[in-house]
Amino acid sequence: MFETTRRRAMQALGIGGAATVAGCSTKAPTAAETEAQRQQVEQTSTPTVGQVAADPTDVPEPIDRSQPTTHEVTLSVEEVTAEIEPGVTFDYMTFDGQVPGPMIRVRQGDTVDLTVESPSGNALPHNVDLHAVYGTGGGAAATTVAPGEENAMRFRAEYPGAFIYHCAVPNLDMHISAGMFGMILVEPEGGLPEVDRELYFGQHEVYTDGEAGQEGKHSFDMNAMKNENPTYVLLNGEKYAWAAANRGPIEVQQGERVRVFMVDGGPNLSSNFHPIGNVWSRAYRDGGLPENGDFEAYADKNIQTMKVPPGSCMIGEMETPVPERIKLVDHALSRVARRGMLAEVDVLGDEREEVFDPDAHDTSHEGPQYA
Repeated sequence: MFETTRRRAMQALGIGGAATVAGCSTKAPTAAETEAQRQQVEQTSTPTVGQVAADPTDVPEPIDRSQPTTHEVTLSVEEVTAEIEPGVTFDYMTFDGQVPGPMIRVRQGDTVDLTVESPSGNALPHNVDLHAVYGTGGGAAATTVAPGEENAMRFRAEYPGAFIYHCAVPNLDMHISAGMFGMILVEPEGGLPEVDRELYFGQHEVYTDGEAGQEGKHSFDMNAMKNENPTYVLLNGEKYAWAAANRGPIEVQQGERVRVFMVDGGPNLSSNFHPIGNVWSRAYRDGGLPENGDFEAYADKNIQTMKVPPGSCMIGEMETPVPERIKLVDHALSRVARRGMLAEVDVLGDEREEVFDPDAHDTSHEGPQYA
């Protein structure tokens, strides 16, 4: 059954029985094929939804067991129309209708039975490449589905860390840019250190034929993507999705240790991920986690800005000793000011003037004054 589904999907992709790399044809799609795919999306009536921005607080519970188990996971590949910002609509491609796709959380040694479903109203084939998988294309070839079909595979999570998953059909850069990426977290056998709160974010850039803020429906611009000139750079799929200007800020309590999971879908830009007004007190570059349980020795300490390449992840922890508004940004700051890359976290609690005094105004001391 599944081999038949794969064959149909490959035929729909126009690659027949050709060898594949990461689920893609070894021959890159021509400009005409790429434009045909873009037009196919444009001409298909996709459902309009009110929100694609994934809730950062929607994080699976930490693993609390000592033995491996088997998970049944289903991802639905959904093509939807939504607003990037008020008055600006765009045709997204998503996992489960959200950006980033749902966070999958398993333990090293667990087995995952993964099913990929594609509603019949979709225009294009899709699949999923998980960087946590040993296997051709990270499972992309095994999970390719045409509209109206499903496909499945089984894998065992052999190595710990936070890993991206993403669509990997031809024109995969378009699919990822339009929202088809997420994170799979493989906890080491001993689990992660306990924290008080966990949040989940995904960065990506979107290439359209309009200017940022230009009202109306924006179409995907292949040339802008080729030239790596995005219209928007987004955190969770919408301009300022979880900032006070939109659906935020997210609230945490003073004194909580907050763990942030972040995946950079790209497809092209690295992130310079920084919490303004805070620091990554413990940071795990590229989502790497120790197998021996020595997190203190493994983690980087007090990192101001974490470089996250496209196709990679980071895990960072923040301490919250004072009430404040933390701004999560890409410190390539034009992406914040001009292209929508911002989330905000409000720390609620009582002032601690010995740590930070926002009302200090003693000017009696000598010496230069600084703005």
